[in-house]
Amino acid sequence: MKVLLIYPIFPTSFWSFEKAVQGIGKKAFMPPLGLITVAALLPQKWEYRLRDRNIEPVTEEDWDWADMVMLSGMIAQKEDYLALIAEAKRREKPVAVGGPYATSLPNDFLGVGADYLVLDEGEYTIDLFVKALERGETEGIFRSKDKPDVTLSPVPRYDLLDMDAYFLMAIQYSRGCPFRCEFCDIIVLYGRKPRTKTFSQVEKELDLLRSLGWTGGIFFVDDNFIGNKRTVKPFLEKLIDWQTDNGYPFSFTTEASIDMAHDDELLDLMVMSKFSTVFIGIETPDTESLALTLKHQNNRQPMNESLEKIAKAGLRIMAGFIIGFDDEKKGAGRRVFDFAMDNAIPGVTFSMLQALPNTALWDRLKKEGRLLDDANLNQTTLLNFVPSRPIEDIAEEYVEGFWKLYDPKNYLKRVFDHFMMVGQAKVHSDPELRKRLANQHKTDFDWKGIWFGLKMIGNLGFIRSTRFVFWKYLYLMFKHNRGGIGNFLSFAAFLNHFLPYRKLVKKEIEEQLELRLAGKVQVLNPEIDLSDALQEEVEWYKAS
Repeated sequence: MKVLLIYPIFPTSFWSFEKAVQGIGKKAFMPPLGLITVAALLPQKWEYRLRDRNIEPVTEEDWDWADMVMLSGMIAQKEDYLALIAEAKRREKPVAVGGPYATSLPNDFLGVGADYLVLDEGEYTIDLFVKALERGETEGIFRSKDKPDVTLSPVPRYDLLDMDAYFLMAIQYSRGCPFRCEFCDIIVLYGRKPRTKTFSQVEKELDLLRSLGWTGGIFFVDDNFIGNKRTVKPFLEKLIDWQTDNGYPFSFTTEASIDMAHDDELLDLMVMSKFSTVFIGIETPDTESLALTLKHQNNRQPMNESLEKIAKAGLRIMAGFIIGFDDEKKGAGRRVFDFAMDNAIPGVTFSMLQALPNTALWDRLKKEGRLLDDANLNQTTLLNFVPSRPIEDIAEEYVEGFWKLYDPKNYLKRVFDHFMMVGQAKVHSDPELRKRLANQHKTDFDWKGIWFGLKMIGNLGFIRSTRFVFWKYLYLMFKHNRGGIGNFLSFAAFLNHFLPYRKLVKKEIEEQLELRLAGKVQVLNPEIDLSDALQEEVEWYKAS
């Protein structure tokens, strides 16, 4: 069996970083970890060819070569995902689909020609799929209500990747999250009991990446890396040993809940195992909205104190914010901007709330007759439901907030303030610790990176209106925190992505708002009268 694995195109988003990663000679931010894990779960006597459409096209020779086409992806990849199925069927190729999008909205795939829907988690359902093929079945839907033990998960087929094309590699340690945030689909897809791999599993993946020549950073793609604190601390202790034995070849990035700040031992272990960056879901500075959406973990301690503690422990922070919660008061966009500036958060993902399929929020809004269309996780998308305050107000606040967040001077101030704070950590200020954690793996000299850096400095330091603050911050970093200069310049380089992206956000949100107000939107509940519901607060909210 010759299997063509295809990963659909991600539209431009906050996380794509096209201009930044392309400037240093890369083609995409991260590889499709799900597909290379699927390749490891399928029979190894089969032949595999991977085509990530974010870095390369699918050629006619690829289509001719394949006996079967398999695709995986997220809701944000919907347009290209469905187009690829049509392309495969035009060539009369059997098609198998899976991943978060297919699992959440399987009906989308039943009408477009997909032959096999391999849903939920592959450690259980791929075996069902393979046995159906062996029986000669030409179609089927394969599901499992049970959540597999991830110690069953094999080492992904990293050898199928063009590793030079990616900015970061990807590893998964755990699945699931113990919290119950109303809008989050992670607990729907993977459950509230975090399941973890053993260290020996992850060690094999790290060893393989080293043997394949990887020298860059690694993203632990867990949706909450610290979700199972009972297992994560012993895991980190062993990771420190591995890093020490191998000369600290990698630095790590991950996502985690803000309650990591409550555990000093956990913070120390993450820093000493060389986690450099953590993404935290702040969502909103409004405590009432956090309570309404059941994100109670963010209300247990003042978030500004927790963020400061994490940064001063030595971890760079990126954070996610959302606008459009029910009962949200006017000015939410401004409050997000002020919070990010006051707390010196350099990388801020800001988006409108999306009701994701099968979440508690989706079910509630559907019951209330407020759903408008399917979700699309992108910063250029309006809310997919009737909000509790005028959509025009939310859209205006969102666009203004996003624009100001990535005003070059505002952004550089956050970057500078953040790395001055991170630089206070012992791991960065103590010469012995810095020497211990330094990357001892020799890398090739990279002219592309040098040239990109020089162009970035020329842009920010001479051409743009940022030239005065750029040199001021660079001087102050040199004077007070020389070890942070690399971080400052690296994050400054991301402006190459954010500046054109904020223009795209403004353009697309304003265009969608115009269509929404004209009533030109798909409505999941045909009883909604858009002309009334979108111009004022919905009746259910007024009554409450």
